Amino acid sequence: MTLILALDFGGTKLAAALVNIGSRKWLRYERRLSPANANASTDLEIMRSLIYSLLQDAKPAAIGVSFGGPVDASTGTVRLSHHVAGWENIPLKGLLEEEFGVSVGVDNDANVAALGEHRFGAGQGYDSLFYITVSTGVGGGWILNGQPWRGAGGMAGEIGHIVVDPAGPVCLCGKRGCVERLASGPYMAQNVREILENEPPSRQVRQGGEVLRGLVGGDLTLLTGQLVSEAAAAGDDLAKEVLHKAAWALGVGIGNVANLMNPQRFVLGGGVTKAGEDFWRVVRQVARETALPEVDFEIVPAVLGDDAPLWGGVAIALTQILNL
Repeated sequence: MTLILALDFGGTKLAAALVNIGSRKWLRYERRLSPANANASTDLEIMRSLIYSLLQDAKPAAIGVSFGGPVDASTGTVRLSHHVAGWENIPLKGLLEEEFGVSVGVDNDANVAALGEHRFGAGQGYDSLFYITVSTGVGGGWILNGQPWRGAGGMAGEIGHIVVDPAGPVCLCGKRGCVERLASGPYMAQNVREILENEPPSRQVRQGGEVLRGLVGGDLTLLTGQLVSEAAAAGDDLAKEVLHKAAWALGVGIGNVANLMNPQRFVLGGGVTKAGEDFWRVVRQVARETALPEVDFEIVPAVLGDDAPLWGGVAIALTQILNL
């Protein structure tokens, strides 16, 4: 049997899986949370322990790696991580090839997830799609003419930093009103928190927030994007307003991208996309209103869930084998 090893270096978790070529079920799978004070060295050590636990003296034919941050896919060098210190210019491909003696491919997590959905998920049978992940941040990965398209410097797909509200709040990137600033989970929680902290009590009652306060026992520091979604589903007016703005921002971004690149499908993954039918309705409606009437596209949920980067790692590893 020929084995493939897939690795996922996320911002908050590390995962590894082993699969037989041709199989759609993991042979073995392990994941571990990255410690709060993690750096590149601790993450690499944790991943090494996961790998050796999975391999059990076996040797994979190739390794495919998803990394949560900018990557030079041509060299397999990690440029940096926005969430974990110490990853600047780390030659991850070289380190893994030296230790395990097999061919390794490394790419950014959104590009890898796009490959996974194209090969094994919601993009099967389509030769052009844009995968968008909406979770801690908002990122994207392209498949054009059946192949990943990374752009001249590997930065294609940054839909999270398309400006949709120039007068909106300031994003981490320094611009105002980016898709990510309005639609990512942590920023949705921040938006709700700021409104509840700054509005006078009479305004809070009129605008909602009771369900939100109840979910966190009055401790607003505990708010998350997931709790905002839950509160909106339970009828909290403030949570619904913030979630609606998030869906609007994402819809405007998608509509503009549809006009610019005209892919067949938009595949949406990440935690925020589990926010319920109202979220999806607004995203689809606003995207349709933003795009030209002649531009035809679909917006569908990812089907591989949190495993999309790992299945994309399998796709990368298969490419490595074919190129040997």
